[in-house]
Amino acid sequence: MSERKRLHPISAVANTLKQIKEMILPFVLLFVVGRNGDGDRYWFYIVAAMSIIFPLISGILTWMRYTYRIEEGELRIESGIFVKKKRYIPFERIQSLDFSEGVLQRMFGLVKVKVETAGSTSLGEAEAVLTAITKEEARAIQETLSLVKNGKDAMRTRDEEVPEERASLYHITPSQLVLLATTSGGAGVILSAIVAFIFQFDELIPYKKVYNEFQHFIANGIVFVSLAALLVFLVAWILAFISTLLKYANFTVQKVEGDLIISRGLLEKRQITIPINRIQGIRISENLIRQPLRLATVYVESAGGSIDKESKSTIMVLPIVKKRKIPELLHSILPDYDLHPEVVSVPKRAWRRYMFRGLLFPILLVLGAVIFFRPWGWLSLLLIPLTAVWAHWKYKDAGWSVNDVQLTLTYRGIIKNTVMMKRNKIQTLSIQKNYFQKRQGLATVQATIISGIGGSGGTVNDLEAIAGMKIYHWYSRHQDNII
Repeated sequence: MSERKRLHPISAVANTLKQIKEMILPFVLLFVVGRNGDGDRYWFYIVAAMSIIFPLISGILTWMRYTYRIEEGELRIESGIFVKKKRYIPFERIQSLDFSEGVLQRMFGLVKVKVETAGSTSLGEAEAVLTAITKEEARAIQETLSLVKNGKDAMRTRDEEVPEERASLYHITPSQLVLLATTSGGAGVILSAIVAFIFQFDELIPYKKVYNEFQHFIANGIVFVSLAALLVFLVAWILAFISTLLKYANFTVQKVEGDLIISRGLLEKRQITIPINRIQGIRISENLIRQPLRLATVYVESAGGSIDKESKSTIMVLPIVKKRKIPELLHSILPDYDLHPEVVSVPKRAWRRYMFRGLLFPILLVLGAVIFFRPWGWLSLLLIPLTAVWAHWKYKDAGWSVNDVQLTLTYRGIIKNTVMMKRNKIQTLSIQKNYFQKRQGLATVQATIISGIGGSGGTVNDLEAIAGMKIYHWYSRHQDNII
């Protein structure tokens, strides 16, 4: 595979569509302004034509100038329309290969490959992206990477290669997929996206007039407003349900030597490779719907990799599973973790502090609403019992556990999280005590592990100060004093 190869010609189309997609919003605004103008509109049609022609020419030239090859243990890429760029990526530096099949790739039996390295931590793309290559070529790159990782000759013939040992660890069932889609929180995300999109047109839509009409409608039809709101949330939930089904269909987890291979997707198939030695910690999340059903979602925190919107360092490995089955499923992947930690809850005297923090801002908000927005402001009183329950849950779910090599923290935001971290993976650990905590013998512990270019971890408020000192000495191995 040392000869130079081009991507499939469909990558020229993909590059063109990508550039046009990035120009859709400016183009729509230009179209609206151009149509409403009183002057000559020929300039508008010229700009519109150029906005299609230029991306097309650029996409074709980018494809023609882009070549790749494997040579001397490196993935060598040459690209650039006007300035020729050469990028040599040693296979030793490659952390993972992320395979995906969009609509264009699936039409021609191709695959998109994203190359992730320890240094590909920019906010943009991965280290390298092969937009459209055959599955055979992608498999050859993956096999070469596997050989290099195992200290074998990457250029030996296929007849000499030892078949990979694949162990299937998890496959989502249809009932689990439906349950995952039903209990997901995607409706709020979709509503937020719709609102954000609408407000892109704040110069074109008379929001003040709309608000006045809406206020008048509320005054004369509270029932209709309630039904309309219910309908909007129902539509958002249905869209989120369908989106989750398409995204996580055929979700499987396999262990191949030292890697986890995660595959998922119906319309767009994706395959993510996670080196097990790059896993920094485990996160078990339980949202408000799944927790009473004793269901959870399991993520692993991975070091390295790009953090664009499609490639995150917090990677889902078990979309939805009975909490009692998690140790059994994870033990074969991460046998060094204590998956049955004995969690110590925060003391009873911490309850008042959790309630105070949880209720302070809502009470101020309610007072403002009652004073300035009568009579509807009285409805804000419903916020008090809701936040009180939430604050109590935060208190009940807060806890910690430590053994010879592992720290476990449990805490709640909206979702309950249990984070398991090995001592040698923890980057920073702090024990903090403010004036009021010192008086009550309490402290706050915060631990951080590497996750992408940033950090992840957990924080537990108001545990026993003695427990905080125990955690600190466990981590530091020194009898230092904390001020």
